[in-house]
Amino acid sequence: MLDFVNEAEDIYKAFKPYYNVTTLEEPSDPNHLEKLKHELNALQVYLWSEVAGFCQVFYLPHHRQNPSDHARMEKMVQPAVDRFKALDEEKRKAFYEKITAYTQFYAFISQIIPYSDQELEMLYSFSRYLIPHLDPGDTGANPDPEKEVTLQYYRIEKVMSGAIMLESDEQYGVKSPTAVGTGKAKDEEKPLSEIIQALNERFGTDFTDEDRLFFDQIMEKAAKDERVIQTAMANPLDKFELGIKTIIESLMMQRMAENDGIVTRYMDDSSFQKTIYPILAKEIYRSILEKQE
Repeated sequence: MLDFVNEAEDIYKAFKPYYNVTTLEEPSDPNHLEKLKHELNALQVYLWSEVAGFCQVFYLPHHRQNPSDHARMEKMVQPAVDRFKALDEEKRKAFYEKITAYTQFYAFISQIIPYSDQELEMLYSFSRYLIPHLDPGDTGANPDPEKEVTLQYYRIEKVMSGAIMLESDEQYGVKSPTAVGTGKAKDEEKPLSEIIQALNERFGTDFTDEDRLFFDQIMEKAAKDERVIQTAMANPLDKFELGIKTIIESLMMQRMAENDGIVTRYMDDSSFQKTIYPILAKEIYRSILEKQE
């Protein structure tokens, strides 16, 4: 392992919580979801009738789904998008922070506690579909320091080498919900089956070949979408990636009932999304251009 910044003691503390027994520093409070829901409702960006209408379409069984469902769901979220745009900057920031906090916390806590509250689940599904449609502007949320920092020069210097032993019985707590890594995939040229294996190793998931087929289906559907085709024909790969991101998220949400595990991880874990999305986009782009030759 190479580490260019941290001291050995810092590395030890970072790895220690996962080496023997992993515990939470503080128990997660499920009531926090109700509090967030109440605060979101009070902001009146969406109406509950719109949430219910969206979910009536979103939770249709597979045999009753049809191509018009996407337009029907878009119709249900568009009023909320319009109200959000009409808010002043402070209220937009407040709503955006609360709705993203709600979806992230629900995704975490629902893995620990089985929920029977239908409204919490409905708001979760509606919120995850709505968030990609929102532009919070310069709120300070989800900052991207890579856009602000340019490397001018660097120097390589070996300052220390050695082993860090983790035999101590001392236990450390892990904060809830949890932090995620920011590693970037190096497997873009490999088949999706190998990428699935790499994702499992990097993120601790247990995706299978069936999950690979889910990605295949997403790519196949995207490659037939006229909007995606037009974007591919008019742009280089980097611009293509930017242009179809929302479309891919929409396709994911449409198929959530088929593979909730992957869609949840993709929408809620930015590191996971940044790993898999460039691979999907590149394969879709390649498939479209090959068909045009």
